[in-house]
Amino acid sequence: MSDTDADRPSAPFSLELSDDVVQMRDWLHEFAASVIRPAAAEWDEREETPWPVLEEAAKVGLYSLDFYAQQYLEGSGLGIPVAFEELFWGDAGIGLALAGSSLAAVAVVANGTPEQVGEWCPQMFGGPGDLKLGAFCSSEPEAGSDVGAIRTRAVYDAAADEWVLNGVKTWATNGGIANVHVVVASVDPSLRSRGQASFIVPPGTAGLSMGQKFRKHGIRASHTAEVVLSDVRVPGRCVVGGRARLDERLARVREGGPGGEQAAMKTFEASRPGVAAMAVGVARAAVEYAAEYSRTRVQFGRPIGQNQGVAFMLADMRSSVDAARLLTWRAAWMARQGKPFTGAEGSMSKLVAGETAVRVTEQAIQILGGNGYTREYPVERWHRDAKIFTIFEGTSEIQRMIIGRAVTGLDVR
Repeated sequence: MSDTDADRPSAPFSLELSDDVVQMRDWLHEFAASVIRPAAAEWDEREETPWPVLEEAAKVGLYSLDFYAQQYLEGSGLGIPVAFEELFWGDAGIGLALAGSSLAAVAVVANGTPEQVGEWCPQMFGGPGDLKLGAFCSSEPEAGSDVGAIRTRAVYDAAADEWVLNGVKTWATNGGIANVHVVVASVDPSLRSRGQASFIVPPGTAGLSMGQKFRKHGIRASHTAEVVLSDVRVPGRCVVGGRARLDERLARVREGGPGGEQAAMKTFEASRPGVAAMAVGVARAAVEYAAEYSRTRVQFGRPIGQNQGVAFMLADMRSSVDAARLLTWRAAWMARQGKPFTGAEGSMSKLVAGETAVRVTEQAIQILGGNGYTREYPVERWHRDAKIFTIFEGTSEIQRMIIGRAVTGLDVR
């Protein structure tokens, strides 16, 4: 250690959560254990939005703009990851039904004006007895990971001061049933992703309809559907961030200058640590359940957890979950402190947490044996739910590409 190092005052470092976050975590855990888990199997089988659970969540202040805003603004950045881990520990399908509107809200908060945030975000949640939903619509039948291939068009009608949207969106959480839709569309297709913007479609706007509702492998209590836009007209003020800022950005790009962050990618980057936390919640549920099962399931005269084959598997599972959580917390902390993900820290959290969830839920089934393969036990549902975390909001392959670019400094494709 140099003299300079010795003279430098030490900076505090802690992984302790604040008292407020701990209280929120414990409150949410109780709600997840007493309300979400008992309802999980039923709504998974029904494949419907669990409105009664959302209503209960609204009554206690969980399903509300105020709750999510408090957690997003929490100083350490860990409010949202801790909240999402507990909700998805309860159940991923119901958890996404409770959290799905927040992605649309993030799209407006991350890119919009204060006036847009104040006007539209409350209409994505509503309140007890008058629940509302929000939907973020980016993916298309021919544009999933390749957001530059988005074909949905937004054309400005100067005479009416309106934007006219046409296209089809797919894989939209709450798509078609939401009160407020946030739609990524191309304003100048020649610029690909740099010519895109997000548009707010207010409740009851003519021309927006629900297409196919998807029957999914997992997260089945969360509504996922196509959104069809046919000559959808929205006020000029509904372009997220404002028309003046959009015109300035497009002019800069056309002159060969930087275009800034693309609308959909900025939203996904902001939400990536939260998605990672969802995966951590599912994975943690599987580890805890398998560990308890290993203590009570007796074979050959002793609990199966006494066998090294099971205990070692559980040791790896628990270690992987904790490692995924730490990566998630790091990314969330960096985002809250305004530190850029120069090392692709957000993608690391999403990649590791998603693949950990798939692996440990499969291992939990293995530990339960035949019981784990039946719907009488929750691990098979958790395994089905886990797979989505390697697919949506950026596949594992896309995350590896982003990380690879950060590691090599090369344009990895």
